[in-house]
Amino acid sequence: MLTKDLLRVSRAGGGYHPQFADRSQRPLAARVLGTYQGHVGEPFGHLQSALSELETDAPDFKLVRGFAKLLDREATFETEAAIPPNRARTAAFEAAEAVGVATESERKTALQRAADSIGSTPDDVAESLYADLEERQPLVSFDSRWDPDELVSQYNLSLAQTALFDATELRVRSSDPRALVSAVKRLRLMYEIHETDAGREVVVTGPDALFRSTRRYGTRFARLLRTVIKADDWRLVATIDDRGTERELVLSDDDPIRPPGTEPIADVSFDSEVERSFATRFEALDLDWDLVREPAPLAAGARVMIPDFAFDYRHADFRVFFEIMGFWTPEYVEKKLSQLDAVSDVQLLVAVDESLGVGEEITARDHRAIPYSGSIRLKDVRDALRRYEEELVAESVAALPDELVPDADAISVADLAAAHGVSEDALEGVSFPAHRRVGRTVIRPALLDVLRDEIEDEMAYSAAKSALEERGIEDDSALLSELGYAVEWEGLSGGVIRTRDGE
Repeated sequence: MLTKDLLRVSRAGGGYHPQFADRSQRPLAARVLGTYQGHVGEPFGHLQSALSELETDAPDFKLVRGFAKLLDREATFETEAAIPPNRARTAAFEAAEAVGVATESERKTALQRAADSIGSTPDDVAESLYADLEERQPLVSFDSRWDPDELVSQYNLSLAQTALFDATELRVRSSDPRALVSAVKRLRLMYEIHETDAGREVVVTGPDALFRSTRRYGTRFARLLRTVIKADDWRLVATIDDRGTERELVLSDDDPIRPPGTEPIADVSFDSEVERSFATRFEALDLDWDLVREPAPLAAGARVMIPDFAFDYRHADFRVFFEIMGFWTPEYVEKKLSQLDAVSDVQLLVAVDESLGVGEEITARDHRAIPYSGSIRLKDVRDALRRYEEELVAESVAALPDELVPDADAISVADLAAAHGVSEDALEGVSFPAHRRVGRTVIRPALLDVLRDEIEDEMAYSAAKSALEERGIEDDSALLSELGYAVEWEGLSGGVIRTRDGE
């Protein structure tokens, strides 16, 4: 963004209209670029003088300064001095105090004394005294990422971002709403989604709406524009607090705001460390639930709500949504609670920061509240999901026949459950009249007899394992135990099948 003193806006008609650069300003952008390139090796003060001359020919001096503000980020200025300036000043001031400098002759004497005290020369001391002042630092390198057209594009984006910094509310319609909401959540901005005649509208609360505006929040708010302008079709209406006067800023894809050729540093994938930590720890559990980030929107009356996560049950078409309510302002909490009032016919878990004190209100809305402080306890979430799981297993058991006769001679319980679209737990009460259940395998007795003949005492474990795998049996330990064998391991060389004692 630019600094506010470089903001160029028109307030005609009571509005708030950024004065964007257009193609006619491309030559000026090229001249500013060329000025930086031509002053490599020269002091910053010389560069500033040259830029000041450009301002006299420009339609607005703020335009030159805006281009220069952006290019300063591409420039490297360094202090070049034979002696560290602080050291030179200390030696010179001490010598001047002893000599009492009032004439040019006394000045030379003081510089000589200073040079003698630090093992240098009077000229080096004199040249180093103020070499670290900004106007004396040389431009040692300038490697701009932008050509004149890209500089104009970056300027327009930065100008719009600076204008949005004082927004109290932002209303956006986009042809890519999913990317927009994803960016809003990544940037940890407060938002709602409304259904309008023109389509879904994302309403974002700006930094000035907080009890205490913070630059960090305001910067995130302005950075959202980078995502907005990537859509093919978009329109943005912002309410601006212009020094106590409320004004309206309207931007759309008709304005000359385009993504510059370089991308900003990638945003974090999660809204907060609470979400990141939860997602990492939950996925490591490998439960029968798949964690989905930013699921499909939920209708909440005339608005739309996008929960932070959803849990999809692997063995049925069943989804539980999961919303995390962190430390929010009271007004935003009230808006979120009103959304929960309007959400119906869905299963919703809500993790609530204990400091909010609204757990009972959420429960009263027929949603399950999980209080947390600092981080979300996996056990609480797992226990909540287990209640759903028990109901789903009971439903799937009721839909299964009392007996199952698989076609295969041997099949794992996992594969059999998957074939019937149920969990393994659902098969616990099912009988297999033509098979036996051995560990995690369902096998015909006739195949067991064949395996008894093939597997012998003192047979290599690798050979026995291969014989079982050929029949589609992965749970070899349970099958070998059923046949009366155990594996005797012989170090790194492998193992041998031996008859268990007493069999």
